[in-house]
Amino acid sequence: MEPPSDSASIRFLLDGQAVCVRDVPPSLTVLEYLREHLRRTGTKEGCAEGDCGACTVLLGELDGAARVRYRPINSCIRLLGSIDGRELVTVESLSPVGGPLHPVQQAMVDRHGSQCGFCTPGFVMSLFALYLEQPHPTRDQVISALSGNLCRCTGYRPIIDAGLGMGAYPEPAQWSRELAQAPERAQALRALVRTRALEMPGWYAPRTLEELAGILQREPTALILAGGTDVGLWVTKQLKDPWPVVFIGDIEALQQIDTGTECIRIGAAVSLADAWKALIADYPALEEVAERFGSPPVRHSGTLCGNLANGSPIGDSMPALMALGAQIELRCGDATRILPLERFYLGYQRKDLAPGEFVVAVRVPRARPAQLIACYKVSKRYDQDISAVCLGVLVELDQGRVRSARIALGGMAAVPARASAAESALLGQPWQEAAIEAAAHALGADFTPLTDMRASSAYRLEAARNLLRRFHLEQSGEAPLRVAHA
Repeated sequence: MEPPSDSASIRFLLDGQAVCVRDVPPSLTVLEYLREHLRRTGTKEGCAEGDCGACTVLLGELDGAARVRYRPINSCIRLLGSIDGRELVTVESLSPVGGPLHPVQQAMVDRHGSQCGFCTPGFVMSLFALYLEQPHPTRDQVISALSGNLCRCTGYRPIIDAGLGMGAYPEPAQWSRELAQAPERAQALRALVRTRALEMPGWYAPRTLEELAGILQREPTALILAGGTDVGLWVTKQLKDPWPVVFIGDIEALQQIDTGTECIRIGAAVSLADAWKALIADYPALEEVAERFGSPPVRHSGTLCGNLANGSPIGDSMPALMALGAQIELRCGDATRILPLERFYLGYQRKDLAPGEFVVAVRVPRARPAQLIACYKVSKRYDQDISAVCLGVLVELDQGRVRSARIALGGMAAVPARASAAESALLGQPWQEAAIEAAAHALGADFTPLTDMRASSAYRLEAARNLLRRFHLEQSGEAPLRVAHA
């Protein structure tokens, strides 16, 4: 049946059928809709904050005209209105009732990957997302894919074994890699493409930059929503009612990554996963911090510009981008301006944003030869943890002396910030241990770190100094120092 085209219905695909939802609150999450409205209880609520992965589902979106890309997301913090025009895949979708199990499910059974079973659907969906991309993954790929899923029973070994063995089974009748890319799937999604913006009480989803600018001129206090990985917690944990919301995920102009000769321009609706991929292509040194930035479901929902606009002092993207010299592109009405990222943050949760002004993109300079670059994260856990300290650093040398230095830290104070005293201590100095020691000492003038549950002030300052020393050792030696983790 052809879905209605009115602008007040949320429309998405589920098991090949168009679903239309009306008259629901804007705070309704995908998880709540699945469990309470559709009685699809395979998707579980474990933490309601995107940490445990029990709620993992796949979201399919058009990637060009003929391909659908499926990615895992946390349904517990994804608002239902934000999946309008997309395809939703749940654990019940993988095999028909009474039919054979999908290879991912069968591998979990045969490798004894489930005990109490509560977390199992989430693990299955994370492995299923990997299966669609790579049915014969390496152990590292399996571990990376599962980094957003927690299990208290199995010790993970049998689940990892299931991921390594899922490609050994015959291709399924449903949801093989080939069938996932059948032209009919893209055609069904194209049929949901809107000509008018989705608009419900408390919810606007403009389709152009001009519409977005106009709405924010009329509603300057409206909350701009991209991936919702932070806003979702306001709803589920803090019980906030942050309406009206303006969702920017349907604006094509904000979904673009433009790689020019001078900079990489990343639009405000580009996911963290895609943004990090583009940055790593130019700056391979960012690979570790990108891998440790949340989990795959978080990186597939959240956006890089959303992380920047949120302005958290422990946001891991800011130190790296400040060190690289990033600029943020802002718009208010028809007027635009460009601001160095470090000048965007005025104080705790205060940004240089006028009423009705919004982030359009971030511009990151292209890498140049002979740049020394690193980004380090210190946290109690390797995966899915908040930084105690995050440091980004870029140094350029000229005949063995420091020609320029950019050092930025997060987790140290109310805002992520440049370390101007440490930078000054390096400028013009020989690239030797003495210069690094002077810069490390100068960090005490740049920051008076806070003390909280993650680290003491003294620990943070000493950790930051040691990261600078590590940077010098890595850049002066023959091989980088590697973090030991399980």
